Amino acid sequence: MSEPYEHLLKAYAKLVIRLGVNVQPGQPVVIWCVPEQAPVARALAEEAYRVGASSVEIDYSDPYLQRDQVRFAPDDQLGRVPAAQLADVRSWRETRPAFIRLTGNPHPQLMDGLDADRLARSVPMELLAEVRSLLGSNELAWTVVGAPTPGWAESIGVAGVAELWDAVAVAMRLDEDDPMGAWREHVATLQRRRDVLNDRGFDRIRYRGPGTDLTVGVSPESSWVAASMENADGVEFMANMPTEEIFFSPDWRRAEGVVRTTAPFFLTTMGAMVEGLEIELHDGTIVGARAERGEQAVQKQFETVPRARHLGEVAIVDGSSRVRRTGLTFKDMLYDENIGSHIAWGTGFPFAWQNGVRMTTEERIASGLNQSGTHVDIVVGSPQVEIEGISADGTIVPIVEGDRFVLDA
Repeated sequence: MSEPYEHLLKAYAKLVIRLGVNVQPGQPVVIWCVPEQAPVARALAEEAYRVGASSVEIDYSDPYLQRDQVRFAPDDQLGRVPAAQLADVRSWRETRPAFIRLTGNPHPQLMDGLDADRLARSVPMELLAEVRSLLGSNELAWTVVGAPTPGWAESIGVAGVAELWDAVAVAMRLDEDDPMGAWREHVATLQRRRDVLNDRGFDRIRYRGPGTDLTVGVSPESSWVAASMENADGVEFMANMPTEEIFFSPDWRRAEGVVRTTAPFFLTTMGAMVEGLEIELHDGTIVGARAERGEQAVQKQFETVPRARHLGEVAIVDGSSRVRRTGLTFKDMLYDENIGSHIAWGTGFPFAWQNGVRMTTEERIASGLNQSGTHVDIVVGSPQVEIEGISADGTIVPIVEGDRFVLDA
């Protein structure tokens, strides 16, 4: 007997392959996932071959192996990446695969109780840096999508994987008669908002609400981005599915004030839930951080990852979000960042920066675009948080009021 969500899985695979990474005839496809996500990976592989992919590689990583490494491996082996794996990723510059990473942690408590310092050092930073270099410059068509599993469902308090699939269907617009058409209409709305913000040319963006008063500088090199992008070969793709955001990479040197999270988030690399986080920024640097839960994990990341204390993204998500409509906290950054407006510490996006793709890492940093080994989104928006654009002459223009995008052209 087929599972009750099998029809959603097929529709999901079609949307991700044909719109998410827009697989081209004769193109290889690479899927990164964990073993529990195999049913989704296989459905994506089947659909990729249907549209003409030349090959599909499913690369499984096992979080249990990382846990055992943290517990027992010699210090000098923590985070070590095999040379062959690095060479394989570097070869993507020539082979140009469509890249899909599955998310949705089936074991969110697996790393509980581990030594925080060893856990931080177990992250394969060299490998992630290679991948970020490719994705940050949009050399490849790539996307990040969720993969419902029983463990993920249990961790967020839904009855089972079928119920989680129902929530994913809402967030992904699979509940529409024409999901592909609904996505195109949604993307067009986000792009109109993007164009309005780029035309305004604000000098600063300000978030104001309970526990939050943060002003972030917009560089003349910054561009607002939304939903779809193009890779180096001119192929359109969706980097995140779902996506409800319009975002830009700020000038990392220009952030001032305080901000409080309005939703919990899962700090993936540290295996920790974080709630009630408050951070203080001065001259572009996070100088203080306090949390009701998960503070040690946040502090450890700031201590161990260079340039993690600077911002790399500022994003707007209003109350029309399909992810928020589900009423769930997914304990997954892809989904939870789309609950509301957010900021991110860590690396910024070269594709959202004038000439950023052609710059070296040092040139990006010097120009105001942060580069780091991490990127952590935290939701700071709510119906009580207003977002304003501030022009160079000090003129203040409302962007979001009462959780509605109110800025007109």
